[in-house]
Amino acid sequence: MTQCYTDIAFTSAVRQTQEANGTREHGRRLEARSEARLLGDRERAFIAGRDSFFLATVNQAGWPYVQHRGGAPGFLKVLGPSTLGFADFRGNLQYVSTGNLATDDRVSLILVDYPRRWRLKIFGRARILELDAAPVDLAQSLTDAGYDATVERLTLIEIEAFDWNCSQHIPQRFSRDELAPLIHPLEDRIAQLEACLRAAGIEPPPHP
Repeated sequence: MTQCYTDIAFTSAVRQTQEANGTREHGRRLEARSEARLLGDRERAFIAGRDSFFLATVNQAGWPYVQHRGGAPGFLKVLGPSTLGFADFRGNLQYVSTGNLATDDRVSLILVDYPRRWRLKIFGRARILELDAAPVDLAQSLTDAGYDATVERLTLIEIEAFDWNCSQHIPQRFSRDELAPLIHPLEDRIAQLEACLRAAGIEPPPHP
C-alpha cells in the first residue's frame, strides 16, 4: 500500500532541521498536499523512457549505498499500479546492492530526465528473484533480448511512496540517441557541401 512521500521523508529529525532553518512552514504545506498515490499515466510514461536510474540500499552497518543501473530505455518496467521490476545485469561482481537487500529490503530510486529536467523519487521495498525460481513469463517480460548483457536475477520493487522533484539545479544533458535527430541532418548537409567542393576540384579539410 502506497503512503505519503512526506510520511517517510520527513522524520522528526528532518522536521527539527526545517524548524532550525526557518522552512518548517514550507514543510507543512508539502505535507498538506502530499497524498498516497498509485502510478499514473505520467509516471508510467516517464519510467518507460528512462535508460538509467540510481538505486540506494542500506547495509548491515546502516551505511547507504548508491549504485547506477542502466539498460535499454524502459528496462525498468511498470508491472502494476505500485510494482516495478527490472532484470539485474552482471556488473562489477561485487554484489553490494544484492547483499544489502538480503538484510534490509528498503530502497530509494531517483530517475532523471535530463533534457526536460524532470526527476522522480521513489521509496520502496525490493525483492530478489533468482532466474531459476522466477516465473518464465515474468523473466521474459523483464528481459530485453536486444540488449547485450547477462541477466543474473530479477528485482521486484513494491512502491511505498513517490514524489516529483523540482527542476532546480538539474543540468540539461542529451544522450547520443537524443541528439541524433538533430545531428544527422547536419551530417548530411556537410556531406553535400563536401561533394560540391570535390566537384569543383577542392579537397575539403579533414574532420576534427
